[in-house]
Amino acid sequence: MPFFYYYDPYYWMILVPAMLIALLAQLNVSATFNRYSRVASRRGLTGAQAAEAVLRAHGVYDVRIERVAGRLSDHYDPRSNVIRLSDGVYGSTSVASLGVAAHEAGHAVQYAQGYGPIKLRTAIIPVCNIGSQLSILLIVLGLIFYFPALFGVGVILFAVAVVGQVVTLPVEFNASRRAMASLRDTGLLEQEELRGARKVLTAAAMTYVAALLVSIAQLLRFLLAFGGRRRN
Repeated sequence: MPFFYYYDPYYWMILVPAMLIALLAQLNVSATFNRYSRVASRRGLTGAQAAEAVLRAHGVYDVRIERVAGRLSDHYDPRSNVIRLSDGVYGSTSVASLGVAAHEAGHAVQYAQGYGPIKLRTAIIPVCNIGSQLSILLIVLGLIFYFPALFGVGVILFAVAVVGQVVTLPVEFNASRRAMASLRDTGLLEQEELRGARKVLTAAAMTYVAALLVSIAQLLRFLLAFGGRRRN
């Protein structure tokens, strides 16, 4: 960690509170998933079966469902058109697992139906990744050596990465709405079970909101730090 993190007051006033919120969000999603992973669904379907049912309900039949190692490593890979469910979700019959599996199936349905925000996210994500990788280095060098042009390029790249996070939010919330509607309409979960699945998905969505908050706080911190140096 660069030395100025320890002496920059904006780090403690702006970034640390945002990071604490993000930590709480991560702890909450883990605790919520753990809680409802111990609640078995009455129909006894596995996460993999639930994902398949959601796909079928939307007329999507060409998406594979695979098991992947890790905990909460579930994701949809649009490049290979595969839903990858973690060990704790793929074969589990818990309310939490069905919620997570349906959410990932929701992403696959988004791609199949040409959902606008996910098409936008797919288009800009390569640029956002580059911005995320290079921005901090350029910003730090610009601050250390007081090189405004270098700092400005770093800020622009960082802002591009933040835009990617902003676009991600409606994609994630929409996938969760699709998941909940599918779980309800197909009868995969009963009313009481739906409340548990919704809590899991809401907790997961809040981690994206918290991550965006951290990025905005980081950007604001750099701008204030640079402005402070200009005044000195």
